[in-house]
Amino acid sequence: MEDLCKIGGVPVLLRYLLQNNLVHGDTLTVTGKTLAENMDDVPDLAFDQDIIRPLSNPIKSTGHIQILRGNLAPEGSVAKITGKEGLIFEGVAKVFDSEELMLSAFEKGEIKKGQVIIIRYEGPKGGPGMPEMLTPTSAIMGAGLGDDVALLTDGRFSGGSHGFIIGHITPEAQAGGPIALVCDGDRISIDATNRAINVDITKEEFVKRRAEWTPPPYRATRGTLYKYIKNVKSATDGCVTDE
Repeated sequence: MEDLCKIGGVPVLLRYLLQNNLVHGDTLTVTGKTLAENMDDVPDLAFDQDIIRPLSNPIKSTGHIQILRGNLAPEGSVAKITGKEGLIFEGVAKVFDSEELMLSAFEKGEIKKGQVIIIRYEGPKGGPGMPEMLTPTSAIMGAGLGDDVALLTDGRFSGGSHGFIIGHITPEAQAGGPIALVCDGDRISIDATNRAINVDITKEEFVKRRAEWTPPPYRATRGTLYKYIKNVKSATDGCVTDE
């Protein structure tokens, strides 16, 4: 933010967005003027700096937020892949049924290069509430494994997380999504170029595992959280409770 401030701050950035029709200039602001009127006396964004690039020369041609689908996330998942980690990751699954179990294994040195860490039962119903998985990603990055380990979850991430991470996997594990059927050692492929996420098992094996799967008990069995679990929709539908 300090670097942005030195080149003119948010006002010059807003003016540039306005000039490229990326914001609505007729929006009324708290000054009593429109956004465009507020920008009248703001200088143009200069490009003799390395903080903000012109639209014609972005850092990369695609955004780093992508929706991936496949047999592991048939209703979609949200990938936050900048590209510096690479666009394809393949590895063997290491499965944990909660964030706490993953962190315990991490402290014991059980997280290894080449693994695809899966933290499940952390979705809207399973969490409950779809908690943020910042601590696991921070642990992975802090251990220097950010380029060698991927993390998948039916939980969510914030802007502070980075690395080869994919969240919002739907359907979630608590609802019987495919993520609930993954076992340690399964081979998983993540392809950001083709926006695909798949586990290398046959349909027959999926059917067999589903027949053997039993949903775990809810983490809340009474009160407000129980009502939330019973009513909340999938992350694909916005985790709403009023439908």
